[in-house]
Amino acid sequence: MFYQFAKFVCYLFLRFFCRWEVQGRENFPLEGPVIVIANHISYLDPVAVGVAAPRTVRFMAKEELFHIPIVNWIITGLHAFPVRRGRSDRAALKAALEVLHDGQVLGMFPEGTRSKDGRLLPFQHGAALLALKTGAPLLPVAVKNTNRVFRGGRIKVIIGQPLKFETAGPSTPQQVQDLTVAAYQAVAKMLA
Repeated sequence: MFYQFAKFVCYLFLRFFCRWEVQGRENFPLEGPVIVIANHISYLDPVAVGVAAPRTVRFMAKEELFHIPIVNWIITGLHAFPVRRGRSDRAALKAALEVLHDGQVLGMFPEGTRSKDGRLLPFQHGAALLALKTGAPLLPVAVKNTNRVFRGGRIKVIIGQPLKFETAGPSTPQQVQDLTVAAYQAVAKMLA
């Protein structure tokens, strides 16, 4: 209930204050597990992506945010879960797998951090690994101008076609690399 209320309030903010626009909403799978992968340029990115999605998105969020009392309460209420960046995090991996095994939507920013200049950073392999392990499609999303919202920027969210693939047995490092590159290219193309 808190998620839906927050989504409505954020929708009003985005729609009327940020001149928010969404393209490709019809590309969002309405059932089954999905891994949303988006570029990351602002703290507003999860808000813009979450409001654009027709389903609840459970985001991985950097662990440090869960140590800030009010922020912790809000993001926990929005079904986010912590991930330790820069190293293997078994608890985050387990939580992500549970989200996908339950047929839900997992939200990730595969760059691993916010881009300071807006250029797309290289993708980490986590999203591809999870996709290959679970069979969940990767859904590329491009977010524009969330870093310029207070300078007259018009926020735009573009939802691309899901990246589907066949899985047979354990994934190879080459498959992980290929899927990571394909995901990066899909987001980069929408940002161009």
